[in-house]
Order: sequence, then C-alpha cells, then structure tokens
Amino acid sequence: MINYLKELCALCGTSGDESKIREYLETKIANFSDILECRTDALGNLLVHKKGKNPAKHKIMIGAHMDEVGLIIRDILPDGRIVLDTVGGIDPDVVIGRAVQIPDVGIGVIGCEPVHNLNAKQREEKPNKTHLILDIGTKKAEQTIDLHVLLGDAVYYIGEWTELGGNRVASKAIDDRFGCACMLKMLEGEIKFDTWFCFFVQEEIGLRGSKTATYAVNPEFALILETTTAGDLDGVRGADAVCRLGKGPVVPFMDKATIYDKELYQLAFQEAENLKIPCQTKTRIAGGNDAGSVHVSRTGVRTLAISIPCRNLHSPYCVAQISDMEQSYLLAEKMLERMHQL
Repeated sequence: MINYLKELCALCGTSGDESKIREYLETKIANFSDILECRTDALGNLLVHKKGKNPAKHKIMIGAHMDEVGLIIRDILPDGRIVLDTVGGIDPDVVIGRAVQIPDVGIGVIGCEPVHNLNAKQREEKPNKTHLILDIGTKKAEQTIDLHVLLGDAVYYIGEWTELGGNRVASKAIDDRFGCACMLKMLEGEIKFDTWFCFFVQEEIGLRGSKTATYAVNPEFALILETTTAGDLDGVRGADAVCRLGKGPVVPFMDKATIYDKELYQLAFQEAENLKIPCQTKTRIAGGNDAGSVHVSRTGVRTLAISIPCRNLHSPYCVAQISDMEQSYLLAEKMLERMHQL
C-alpha cells in the first residue's frame, strides 16, 4: 500500500483535472482478478465492481477521492506574470514564496509584496487570494503565452515524497491519495464479499463526484476513506488538536457535513479493540468529506468514515504516520466485512 501511495502522490490531479490519477488506477486494476466492471462516468469518477468469495447480502460501496488541492490560472499580466486562484481550501500563507509547477511548462515562484513596502496595518493582515501572482521568469504576456500557458491550466505544489524520522512521511497530496492507495491494495487481493470501489473526482470543491457516483451505484452502506487535519502541534492543547499522529485511525461521529451512522461508529471502535489497534475520534465538529453527499443520496445511505490523521493538510508537505495508515487499512478491511454481515 505504501508503494502505491508514494506513486500516487507523485502524480498531479487537482479537482477537474484527475485524468493522470485515473489512468494510473486503471492500469493497475487491469492486472487484477475478479473485476466484474470498471467504468468511468461522465464526470470522471472511476467505478469498479469486484467479485468477492461470497455473494453480497447488501450493496456496499467504499470510496475515496482522487483530486488534490491546487491552483488555477485565471489571468496573465502584461509583464508576463500569472494571476492564480485556488482550487480547494488553500491558505495563501502556505503558498506565498513557494515554488510550484505548471505541467509541461516549468516551475515558477508565487511572489508577494516585500515586507519593507508594507505599512504597519498591512503587516498585521493575512494575505488573501488576490496576492497569488506567479513568476515564471517571462517579461511580457506574449512570452508567457508562447510557452503554451493557458487560462484554466492547473498549477501544482512541488512536494516530493520524503521519509522522516519516527515512522513518518511527508508529501503533497496525501489527502486523499491515501484512500486511493488503500482501495487499490484491497482490489489487488481477494475480498470476502462483492463490493463497489469508487474513486471520486472534485471532492475538494464541493463533494461533487461522490454525489453522482453514489446515485449511480445506489448502495445501502458506504465506507469513506479519508485524510483529516491533525492539529497536534506546539502550543495546541486538548481538544483543539482534533486528532493526533500515532493514535491510529480517526473515526468521526459528526463533522460539518455528516452525522455518521451510530451503529457503524460504535462497531468501528469495537473492531479496533478486537484488532488490538488504537482508534480515535475527532474532538472538534469540523471539516467534512465525501460522506456529506454520500449519506443523503437517494433514500439515504448508512455511512462511516475512516481517516488518517495528517499534519499540514492542504500544504506542499502533509505529514502522516505509516502506522496510522496500516492500522486504518486493517480497520477498513474489517469494517467492510462487518457491513456485509449486518
């Protein structure tokens, strides 16, 4: 699974531009056995139906999103610099002064007003999206256009896979290539019951792909694999940390988009105990994921989410712990089995 994750994180795919991720997944899945169906819908979701060793009592879907946060080109200035906007939830503080890439064009740096040019009030204010101006080294708009830079092109973080100490890794796009890697690992082997594996598009801009995919599959139960914010940093105390690295899978009871199925929530903690792995919940009602659109599809879907805790979410270098990933995979595998047995 970790090798899959490393390869997936190296690929670029913001919301609406997930084709490279989908192509990678399709290439891998083509070599797997017991695949009953593999198709791409009109929006770009990849829907995979895998046969299990036993027929399914319930129609069950497991899902994760392919897209990562990024930037998009919305204008080219007369001096050749590029005006950007965000795709997904990005704090401008995270990207100002950073090198980013335009695929097939090159690397540039997002600039900002020099601090010595700012007055006292401006120095206290946070930068906003209007400050995101990309410099790729050109001096005229025509030079930028000659490099085949187009309005609407995606711009990506540069955040190479880096192994840290303490069983941790850092990379761009761990959110939610982790979920995709988990599902790919499950598809590679045998599963106990027939299951739909859905790789969603456009989660970061409003849970859009999961809405259409769930409507098409029409499951009774759904398991969403995700990556969630860990705030366990210096100066953060108690519940404000939300969740912590090294404390195992994160199973929320509620967030800003979903109140999760209580029976599934309680069952997840019971199964974690049976597996002898740690398990935690979110200590703030915050954020949201594809479960928000999944659980209200058609007549309703009983839904559970399992996430890994991740520091610096939506930044060029998310930090996650391998043991949390491995334990989340084990819990997800077990919960899929238990859902079929309910």
